[in-house]
Amino acid sequence: MNQNTRFPAEWEKQSFLQLTFPHANSDWNYLLNDVSQCFVNIAMAAARYQDVLVVCDDIQRVKSYFQTSENICSVQVESNDTWARDHGGITVIEDGRTVVQDYIFNGWGKKFEAGLDNQITKKLFAKGVFENCRIQSFDFVLEGGSLESDGKGTILTTAECLLSKNRNEQFSKEEIENYLKEKLGANRILWLNSGYLAGDDTDSHIDTLARFCDEITIAYVGCNHPDDEHFEALQKMKNELLQFRNREGLPYRLIELPFPDACFDEEGNRLPATYANFTFINGAVLVPVYGVQQDDAALKILQQCFPEKEIIGINCRVLIEQHGSLHCITMQYPESVGLNKKLLQNNG
Repeated sequence: MNQNTRFPAEWEKQSFLQLTFPHANSDWNYLLNDVSQCFVNIAMAAARYQDVLVVCDDIQRVKSYFQTSENICSVQVESNDTWARDHGGITVIEDGRTVVQDYIFNGWGKKFEAGLDNQITKKLFAKGVFENCRIQSFDFVLEGGSLESDGKGTILTTAECLLSKNRNEQFSKEEIENYLKEKLGANRILWLNSGYLAGDDTDSHIDTLARFCDEITIAYVGCNHPDDEHFEALQKMKNELLQFRNREGLPYRLIELPFPDACFDEEGNRLPATYANFTFINGAVLVPVYGVQQDDAALKILQQCFPEKEIIGINCRVLIEQHGSLHCITMQYPESVGLNKKLLQNNG
């Protein structure tokens, strides 16, 4: 463990939320209007509480989608796709100073082209978008969606993702664990060995399955239907979570989220709908909903989990058509990361 480094929890005060907007040369081409409106809905909801940075291919095109630009800044940078959670910077506090760590994003183990996405964070720094922090790049494949931090040195992750081929297969589990402890200041890594979602491209990112809500609480996806293909894996995951202990040596408070009714694409492939893919912002939690009967129950459960926050449901049915959801397309930056709004306003 690097005792001088801390990986903040997502519920800590934020400076801004990053989204990378869809465009016609991405896999969203056939759904561009619908998915663009979804991105606008997410950005507008977040902008009620904090600044939003929209990375895009064409500032004027993207501005045309918004009725107001209050608290929304845009910057033009090329991208392959939209998954800011995984190509965005991972922010740590190191010796009291803010460092945005830039890891390799290789399209979830070389499944998809990601060369442009892998350069976005570097280009944002080169343009002067970030203030009061420095960038540090690493020759290591790591995606934000694969990590959950409690802000106090505990990281929750999945073995299927971090130990998968075509990411860091040259390293053993022990070496990867030590690497995370050194770079992220962790002193405990909680590994989940079970849990998956049909239609997921990420090799079971933790942010689709189980999430820290605070230092002693984990919300997780449950499945109580023995006939469902997820039943066995998610029951095993639940049993693993029951065995985990918090920093005080006590069991975690576990909050079970309902499993949405099955959603399918036009070709009959099941899509990875999950309520665990919520996003923290200042004063609120953005929750993906899918137009199914479990939506209301999920929102009520999360309202009980976060009684002091506004729970904002946003229809993300279109996002799962490309196998991700709300948390996957956002990346938060903590309060200590400055956003050069003067520069961005001049660019727009």
